[in-house]
Amino acid sequence: MVNINWALIAPILIIQVILLLVAIVDLVKVKETNGPKWLWALIIVLISIIGPVLYFIFGRRSR
Repeated sequence: MVNINWALIAPILIIQVILLLVAIVDLVKVKETNGPKWLWALIIVLISIIGPVLYFIFGRRSR
């Protein structure tokens, strides 16, 4: 476990952090979502990469 290949892990971690930040900022800015905001915040934070993707697909209301 000492020999971690950071060349493979680092891009995934960076994508995860970027998705998380963009989704949380969008969640704070938007007035209404499909479902309660607190639930979407939990989904975004707790379900790694898939949580923000789910929010952008199902959580945002169409304008």
